[in-house]
This record gives sequence, structure tokens and C-alpha cells, in this order.
Amino acid sequence: MSDPSGKSNSILVAASGAVAGVYARTDNQRGVWTPPAGARARLLGITDVEFALSEGHTERLQSASINPVRSFPGHGILAWGARTFAPGGSSSEWKYVSVRRTLLFIESSVEEGLRWVVFEPNDEALWAQIRLSISSFLNHLFRQGAFPGTSTREAYFVSCGRDTMTQNDIREGRVIAEVGFAPLKPAEFVVLRIGLCTGESN
Repeated sequence: MSDPSGKSNSILVAASGAVAGVYARTDNQRGVWTPPAGARARLLGITDVEFALSEGHTERLQSASINPVRSFPGHGILAWGARTFAPGGSSSEWKYVSVRRTLLFIESSVEEGLRWVVFEPNDEALWAQIRLSISSFLNHLFRQGAFPGTSTREAYFVSCGRDTMTQNDIREGRVIAEVGFAPLKPAEFVVLRIGLCTGESN
């Protein structure tokens, strides 16, 4: 990048700050479920790369779950991968940064949005309110394009009731909800179990 001190034309910097900026910009403009990589993932303020990577280099890096930064004439410096450290040959959806971050976003949003549960009795009325609240949130994400599919049934599901809790859970004030969402293909769900405590909890 350009040397802010003016002592030289440019200085070498680690990619992490610029890549974090790509993540933040992607979240803000397109949603946390969008991979922060590709033609729209330009590293702003970066003028060049230290090493020019070939397709062969890129393939080897990506197979090792390393996300390269590449320079493309006319397009600038781009983040050219969005994988986690899951094994390169893994077929798991967990190898994608956007899937993991979407799960973390849903988990933290649901837990934050259901803090009121702690003051309620653990009964059918509460479970219905929880299902409605989570479904409303996921439907909002579906309308924004967070999940593939043409219907909500293909995009997500929410369960909270006697099918997710034992009688002992209910008696002790524990509420357990199951939230499934399809991050990559319609009706292929990642399932998240969220446990909450009501006012009846010991």
C-alpha cells in the first residue's frame, strides 16, 4: 500500500486488515451469508501484491484451505477464496466461511432476541411464541436471499416443543429449540440446537 509516512512510495503490509475490510463491506452490502471473495471482494487501498499467483498456485493454496489474494488487471487486488480450515477434500458445508459465519449470526441473533424467555412459564404458549419469533427472523433473511430455494420449507425450519425437549427439561425450566437452515442447497439443512432457561429453571 502507499506509505502513509511519505518516506517511500509503498510499504508491505499483511493482508489481514484489508481482508477484514472485505468481510465488513460484504456483510454490510450483501449479507453475512455471502462469500467474502471473488470479483466484488476488492481490497481497497491496496496497490499491488508481493507475489503474483498463477492458477496452479491458487489451486494448491485452496486445497490447503488457504485463501489467496490475487491481482487481476482491470479488476484490482481481490480476495480469491473464502474457506475455513476444514480439509480441502471435505464435502462438508463447514469448509465455507460464509456458512460458519451465517450459523454464528443466526445463533447470536436468536439468543439475543429471546432474552425475554427467562421471565416466562415453560409451556405450550411460550413454545409457540418462540417458534413464531424465530420463524419471523428466518423469513426476513430468506426474503433477503440468505437461503436458496423457492419456498420457506426449502429454506429453513423451526422446532420447539415436546419433540425437542424431554419432560425433565420442561419440569426444570429448560427450553430447547432446533433451528435448521439451508446454506447451500434447498432443503439440505444445517441444524442448530439452542438451549434457553425460563423463570422456572433451577
